[in-house]
Amino acid sequence: MVTVSLCMIVKNEERILGRCLSCLCDLVDEIIIVDTGSSDRTKEVAAEYTDKIYDFVWVDDFAAARNFAFSKAEGDYIYSADADEVLDEVNRRRFRLLKENLLPEIEIVQMYYCNQLKFGTVYNYDKEYRPKLFRRNRGFTWIDPIHETVRTEPLVFDSDIEIIHEQEESHAGRDLAAFARLWGRGERLSGRLLDLYARELFIAGEADDFLRAEPYFVKVCGEDGRSEGEWKKAFCVAARAARLR
Repeated sequence: MVTVSLCMIVKNEERILGRCLSCLCDLVDEIIIVDTGSSDRTKEVAAEYTDKIYDFVWVDDFAAARNFAFSKAEGDYIYSADADEVLDEVNRRRFRLLKENLLPEIEIVQMYYCNQLKFGTVYNYDKEYRPKLFRRNRGFTWIDPIHETVRTEPLVFDSDIEIIHEQEESHAGRDLAAFARLWGRGERLSGRLLDLYARELFIAGEADDFLRAEPYFVKVCGEDGRSEGEWKKAFCVAARAARLR
């Protein structure tokens, strides 16, 4: 049976961290908690489940924090979770069965992420597949009997596990502020982030959020190397901001 490392990044999650860890502690082989600056009892709660607790100085980059957490893992697979996620008994059984029967060639396992519509977010659906379980060390193999090549696409398995996202409040304000900080320091948003920024503005943004974002989207309207879809989204946000002004 494969081994699984649970990797989490947390900050001020003392109210809900125990709920999440109690669902997972007997399903995984190690728990790694990376704290990004808690001022409450988050680390004390985590210590009830693991001694692998690390501090990470926040650099306004969720990916950097998750990469740090992943670097501490030693299991065959890494399970990435947030503190506001819950597995009920049905899905705990599914997780255990998956772990007992997972084929070693599978590199990513997707699970359903549920309860997306609890707050106004960038999503317009309540359930979607997300990659949640990752093989820690990837082995490259050759494929095709002639003109052979190395397989670069990961082997992905879509499981029937459903993760309940018990979000307690909207993260729209936090996310919109993070987007503004990114472009404010001159970073170019990828097409994916541009799409998420525009959608979050239209679904959950206030007038001030549009006006704050206006200079960036006006700039995108004239950027080279953008797709037609990216320009259209930028035009929509810029037009909305202009109308508000």
